[in-house]
Amino acid sequence: MTVTIRPAEKRDIPAVAQLIEEIERFYGANDADIQPLEERRSQVEEALFGAPPLASALLVADETGDIVGLAAYSFLWPAAGSSHSLFLKELYVRDALRRQGIGVRLMDELRALAATRRGCSRVEWMTDRDNPGARAFYKSLGFAESNGKIVYQVDSSTA
Repeated sequence: MTVTIRPAEKRDIPAVAQLIEEIERFYGANDADIQPLEERRSQVEEALFGAPPLASALLVADETGDIVGLAAYSFLWPAAGSSHSLFLKELYVRDALRRQGIGVRLMDELRALAATRRGCSRVEWMTDRDNPGARAFYKSLGFAESNGKIVYQVDSSTA
């Protein structure tokens, strides 16, 4: 199957909102955990196209134009010294299209974006320890797991 990888555009908001529900379900969310569609659409619009945008996304479109994958990322500062990094928050390809090189292409696109951005010293990302598929994918690309970081999170409503 031929796919196109391109930056997200405003016209993609509904499709990205739908894909986010699919991603949430992939990670185990049930109906009670899923935000209403209009709320997701609003949050996608604010995140990707607000002033300033909170994130960017590369989208994977299939031959019919359907959005079948994404790489959501932000630039973080500081990284090494006073440089910044491209932080990959989510890499997702619809199950039926996995193992066809699309994830590899997304990673290549992200690395190219980082390389062309002045002052960007690296690409960083995380995956769950209990996601052997993702860990095997990154290992197959030659990326080593990094030790030493512990991730913390707290809901903003309890902070």
